[in-house]
Amino acid sequence: MGRDLSALFDPVSVAVVGASDDPAKYGHAIAAQALRADGRRPVHLVNRRGGTVLGRTAALSLSALGEPVDLAVVSVPAAGFEDAVDEALRCGARAIVAITAGFAETGAAGRARQYAVAERVRAAGAVMVGPNCLGIADNTTDLFLASDSFTPGGVALLSQSGNLALELQLRFHPHGLGFSRFVSLGNQADVTLVDLLADCARHEGTRAIAVYAEDFGDGRAFAEAAADAGKPVVLLTAGRGDASARSAQSHTGALTTSADVVSAACRDAGVELVATPRELTVVLAALDGARRASGRRVAVLTDGGGHGVIAADSVETAGLAVPELAEPTRQRLREALWEQSAVANPVDLAGMGEQDPGSYAATVAALLAAEETDAVLMTGYFGGYAAAEGGLGGGGRALADGEQEAARLIAARHRATAKPLVVQSMYPESPSCRTLAAAGVPVFAATEDAARALLATAPGTAHTGVTPLPVPAAPLRETGYLETRRALEAAGLAFPAAREVRDETQLLSAAAEFTGPYVLKALHLLHKSDAGGVALNLSGPAELLAAFRQMHARLGAPSYSVEAMADLSDGIELIVGVNRDPRFGPVAMVGLGGVLAEALRDVAFSLAPVPADRAESLLRGLRTAALLDGVRGRPAVDVAAAAAAVETITTFAAEHPEIAEIEVNPLLVRPRGVLALDSRAVLA
Repeated sequence: MGRDLSALFDPVSVAVVGASDDPAKYGHAIAAQALRADGRRPVHLVNRRGGTVLGRTAALSLSALGEPVDLAVVSVPAAGFEDAVDEALRCGARAIVAITAGFAETGAAGRARQYAVAERVRAAGAVMVGPNCLGIADNTTDLFLASDSFTPGGVALLSQSGNLALELQLRFHPHGLGFSRFVSLGNQADVTLVDLLADCARHEGTRAIAVYAEDFGDGRAFAEAAADAGKPVVLLTAGRGDASARSAQSHTGALTTSADVVSAACRDAGVELVATPRELTVVLAALDGARRASGRRVAVLTDGGGHGVIAADSVETAGLAVPELAEPTRQRLREALWEQSAVANPVDLAGMGEQDPGSYAATVAALLAAEETDAVLMTGYFGGYAAAEGGLGGGGRALADGEQEAARLIAARHRATAKPLVVQSMYPESPSCRTLAAAGVPVFAATEDAARALLATAPGTAHTGVTPLPVPAAPLRETGYLETRRALEAAGLAFPAAREVRDETQLLSAAAEFTGPYVLKALHLLHKSDAGGVALNLSGPAELLAAFRQMHARLGAPSYSVEAMADLSDGIELIVGVNRDPRFGPVAMVGLGGVLAEALRDVAFSLAPVPADRAESLLRGLRTAALLDGVRGRPAVDVAAAAAAVETITTFAAEHPEIAEIEVNPLLVRPRGVLALDSRAVLA
């Protein structure tokens, strides 16, 4: 059910502690905003010097009010913060919005103070946003406790940046978007991003949730909450660089960056991940009408060849398709357009719009009705006739009126179909484009924005949610090569026969237990191949003994593993690993493996554990996935067995939180079955 945040978003009464008549102080801006809804609930202003604030008498303290306070906004210097919070709790506050800064962001001492305050808040059964936040607002309950006002709408913004909210306010306006709620996250000492996301998911006035976060706290819990939200969640985040991979001790760790982890978590949870405030706005505009395409096939309509080609390229770059239209659709278009119009896809009016603006509406209707299209992108000059009363071609008022009528017809057709329609126009603010926008058709000035909007509505790799972590198993005491291998074998992963040896006598005894060819591995080396600690395809005992003598003279390892050499002729080598991220927990990686794993970098990521069906999707999504089905005379390999092995390995890793990194590389996938040829693990 999640935490009860009702007192935070719809309190019975509000008090602003630190309210001020000085416009330079934050307590002044908060008080002014709070008083906008004075008729909705009692709003009390508190200033330790008393006097008046914004023309109202200020109480010297919360206690002096003589009545309970449901929500207290605390905007006082850090030295008086704890006393203000304690007094608010004594006065019955069920919620606190802590504006005051100077806590965890200042170091260990500030973190300790912050922790102690949060503990007292929770012990009192209250909730606290912040400290070091910029306030909250809820347009659905007339709660205005931030320094700025926000246009009402259906987007809840949970942000670690106040300025970002102001930028989004400006970017939202042309698309008719607004805010249901705004919450400045601050230090998340008590109420966390996850708590807020879960509450916004339940909030009837919120249609979509936008998040700007640099610190997820519990990233896995965020992914789980987003997967369960039942509403679009769009994430803008920063700090997704490569730093996390610098200290890695395995290929898996070296190949896993923070960006990979966040991207994997978002894909698994069905979160739209964006890189800029502009992209966030584009995605929200596309998702606001709750339209979703049933496929990834896009019809492009243009009134100029250049715009059509650029739009088609943008759509395909986004990962969507621009297929050739079927003959029945082309015939309907020929009947509606003139001879020089192109009807294959892109569909080019080729100047007919200047003769008959209604041709835009007729073409859009035909493309939306076509069975072979899942969405439509209209691009080019549409909007220019009404914007300039004739613009190109000089048709004057008649063309402007015709275009406006076409816009009304397009809007009506759009309302009658479930397929997404987006528009790119040279004149996005024109009356015709405003008519489309008012009807819920997203209109953009940039072609790449229109393509990104369509991608947001298209089905992707179906997210399966976040698989729950299994119950931890008994921790591993040792994670040497043989210990890790035995543990994975016990979990159900197949390896070739192997024996540990320490001298020549044991070596020859091991060689007698199974036939060659053999593999010799020096143990207690993490990267055995890099150190020259692996000898392959040793045909018989004599060759094995010679390799042992040479390797032992060079490396002097305390022990070695003699193994049966697998037949590599008809298989594909994969890498499967799990890296434990401090925010998101175990993160799985699968890809093309062997000694070239890092050089090829053909890998995919997912939160672990990874069920077999999800694992197969990851494998099928690799750049080199065609190899799995056989190329140039090689047989297809057992992808189902590979996927099952991925599930085994990633479940094992998730059951062992003491393991920081684990990988099986290579995992040999054959036409029938799989065989793990090497493994390694690193304790946290």
